[in-house]
Amino acid sequence: MSTSSWLASDAPSPHGAPEKRHLRVGFVALSDAAPLVVAKRLELGHEHGLTLELSRESSWAAVRDKLLTGELDAAHSLYGLVYGVQLGIGGPREDMAVLMVLNRNGQAVTVTPSLADAMTHTGDLREALASLGRKPVFAQTFPTGTHAMFLNYWFAAQGIDPLADVSSIVIPPAHMVAAMEEGGLDGFCCGEPWHAVAQARGLGRTVAVSSDIWPNHPEKVLACRRDFVARYPRTAQALVRTLLSACRWLDMPGHRAEAAGWLAEPAWVGAPRDLIAARLLGDFGRLQGRHALLAVSFFDEGVVNYPHPSDGIWFIGQYRRWGMVGAEAVAGAAQTAAEVSQTALYETAARAEGVPVVSSPASEVLCDGKVWGAAEAAGLSAVGALSGLSGLSGLGAYVDGFAIRAR
Repeated sequence: MSTSSWLASDAPSPHGAPEKRHLRVGFVALSDAAPLVVAKRLELGHEHGLTLELSRESSWAAVRDKLLTGELDAAHSLYGLVYGVQLGIGGPREDMAVLMVLNRNGQAVTVTPSLADAMTHTGDLREALASLGRKPVFAQTFPTGTHAMFLNYWFAAQGIDPLADVSSIVIPPAHMVAAMEEGGLDGFCCGEPWHAVAQARGLGRTVAVSSDIWPNHPEKVLACRRDFVARYPRTAQALVRTLLSACRWLDMPGHRAEAAGWLAEPAWVGAPRDLIAARLLGDFGRLQGRHALLAVSFFDEGVVNYPHPSDGIWFIGQYRRWGMVGAEAVAGAAQTAAEVSQTALYETAARAEGVPVVSSPASEVLCDGKVWGAAEAAGLSAVGALSGLSGLSGLGAYVDGFAIRAR
């Protein structure tokens, strides 16, 4: 279907016009901001009574701060940023909302060429890191974000304690390549295209993609404060419909390559088009993983986009694993995730947009052999109920089952 004929669709907006029509939506310069850029370039919001003003932010901390002050109505956000703010980890606490998932997969771990060579030579990450003769330094993008949690998980799965054996620092995604060039950084985890850029410039080599850590993991979400949803429910639905349209457009033949050209523009990402396109299309060169490497996914007939509470429960469990929250956060994990995940709003918007509602995600095997999905989260809740304890008490036992964790 051509872009012009596809845009001719005129499905009615549910329950009347949006209460607020002009929205300021934040994003960080990453390839997985593509749904927002597509929505703006094609003005998909107009069909639903919205005008989007995109605001490029310098870091995830800036996204957080501007959501909290109301400078941004909504944002392309790390999944874990939302839960960090919801739980008040390392900063202000605010009730937050995940309106939909914008993408799954699409992140990576890149290390210096010398460390990559050592990994190839030894076949063992622990031994390769030991060859440095000092504590390795790795960067991630936000303390409670997906990259921090995935990097910790990846290290721990290979017998490395990320709290004791690795120095972790925060660097905004677009600054990762410069940090590698300056030296003193052994590797980083963030989104594309910065891994592709580092590799093209000979500053690093990608050694793992995030789908090899957790296949089909949630990554960026459409986030806002919960009081925004309460005040502007029709606007929130219209925004979800707009971004679902953009995600569906990205799945159509040839559209990712077209979007790569837009993302390459300085206003959006400002990286070479061919490097953006390659990773958007799943070209990781000769990199191999424990199974087929998965490209970033945006739609997949709605499978990508449902805001599953079980995803949020996983993050809360990892925060407990690494000593970032107490037992009370674990006990309330199910309720917290249910309140953050705007499932009813999403389902209304998805049905109005003709998108299948896929409310039960498939379970996936993570890189340490553990399994996670809606069934596992529900099972942990059942364990708590059978033991006569309140909340998702089974999550505490799940966390205690990790050999490497905060003590």
